[in-house]
Amino acid sequence: MSNNEVAAELPDWSRERLTHFWAPGRRLLRSIRGYQRWVAARNGFIGRAWWVCEYRFWSTVTGADIPLTTRLGGGLLLPHPNGIVIHPDAIVGPNCLIFQQVTLGAGGPKPGVPKLGGHVDVGAGAKILGGVTIGDHARIGANAVVLDDVPSGATAVGIPARVVKPQRKSDRTTEAE
Repeated sequence: MSNNEVAAELPDWSRERLTHFWAPGRRLLRSIRGYQRWVAARNGFIGRAWWVCEYRFWSTVTGADIPLTTRLGGGLLLPHPNGIVIHPDAIVGPNCLIFQQVTLGAGGPKPGVPKLGGHVDVGAGAKILGGVTIGDHARIGANAVVLDDVPSGATAVGIPARVVKPQRKSDRTTEAE
């Protein structure tokens, strides 16, 4: 695996590291992870209350609705977290990228909630609804409405979303000439 490829299995925790004070997406994730660690260690009320207060502050700042109990894989990036809504039972794999106004929720033709594999990129405004599975290294286009499973490495676009075939390198070079 080259340096610019992102793993789908092992979380890259450096992607969540605070680089400066005003990083709302990273601060929100930090508060969620702090709360989950505190509850898992059964450390008591005061610490849990601290993390809940921090979570509420950063949820308000970002306008995101990501429950404290959501299963989020490590290395998650939320570069513009405003308006992100994630169902409490949804699963987000490691090293995913989720842009603004994305919804991972119930509804749609399949009962259940979405499950994102590792290193899934979800474009701005996309809606992933129902019990769909998004495979590793998949990409969801901006404003797509995903109601069916998306295989690993595929790109889904449109309303309702459909899988598009990636262009081969030979096709791109022919078009450029």
